[in-house]
Amino acid sequence: MTGASGPRTGLPAMRRFDPKRLWALVRKESLQAIRDPSTLLIAFALPVVLLLLFSYAVSLDVRAVRIGVVQESGSASAQSLAAAFAGTRYLDVTFAHDRREVAERVVSGSLRGFVVIPQDFEQRLAARGAQPLVQIIADGSQPNTANYVANYAQGVVQNWRGGLDGEIPRAAVTMEPRYWFNAELESRRALVPGAIAIVMTIIGTMLTALVVAREWERGTMEAVLSTPASVAEILIGKLLPYFALGMLATLGATTLTVFVFGVPLRGSLAALLLLSATFMVPALGQGLLISSVTRNQFLAAQIALFSGFLPAFMLSGFLYEIDAMPAPIRAITWLIPARYFVASLKTVFLAGDIWAILLPNLLAMAVIGLLLFLLAKRATRKNLE
Repeated sequence: MTGASGPRTGLPAMRRFDPKRLWALVRKESLQAIRDPSTLLIAFALPVVLLLLFSYAVSLDVRAVRIGVVQESGSASAQSLAAAFAGTRYLDVTFAHDRREVAERVVSGSLRGFVVIPQDFEQRLAARGAQPLVQIIADGSQPNTANYVANYAQGVVQNWRGGLDGEIPRAAVTMEPRYWFNAELESRRALVPGAIAIVMTIIGTMLTALVVAREWERGTMEAVLSTPASVAEILIGKLLPYFALGMLATLGATTLTVFVFGVPLRGSLAALLLLSATFMVPALGQGLLISSVTRNQFLAAQIALFSGFLPAFMLSGFLYEIDAMPAPIRAITWLIPARYFVASLKTVFLAGDIWAILLPNLLAMAVIGLLLFLLAKRATRKNLE
């Protein structure tokens, strides 16, 4: 029998790259993925569910906010101002004559605030700014909505007062804001492209980590490593099927995004596929590294959640703007591949093929992916020895 050092000495010579062996490994892994219902559900059902959630259930648009308008004054001017609040589609107004009626509803959460038109409204109006015309109270437990209620209520009062004859002279210069890339300011157009990055992260990182870790648990990975196939062949053969699943999921998600959810694709499909293929490199590399280090499905799932999914969800600019984060957190985001993918997806969908933005992001994702693959290969080689 050969000593323990014998096989390791001859190992590099016998494990050379062979396309036929690689194809056999890819075919074997593809059949295994097709026979696993959980893999198909994650690859094809989960993208549909996530896109539906971020299209209809999750919205950053503030519309039809429920507020109360308390008319303590019955004057014609007070009724005119109350009608101005009711005439906007951005507010859902409930009228009352006593603030105690709406105060209880703010406490219960059925209203987000209320506006009080005081009894001496006519006197305040005649004082020309000596006293505030109305009182605005908002629910501060939701700061963004509270700011919206306060600012929009002030805007309604200012516009109403500006429309009174002789009250305030009309401005000589009027400003008309225009919004590029998303003229309607619909949050769906920013959320849905970013959701594709979350889908790709789940398929690339979590699915790969779980599947490969399961093979380590069952002992089948050791059997594959003991074959004449090289480490590179084994890794590529393991990951190519999931790379294909990720690209198919991207095509399906893009079809839903454009034709069902109405998000325009102003860039090219080729650029989108190039970005997706490049992002799959760090995603797959991270999943493979996690499985090689842990070799346990439970640990692999936990690590993939905390190092893959959550950073992609929280630190990629998908929901929260990176520029608004503290400096230490902003520094961490440079290490998150999803940061570059989310920015690229929003560019392709909303602006077009802006290569001055896309090329640096492609390079960053490729570099991070290469480093992760080198670490995964090294960890797998140690397991082999």
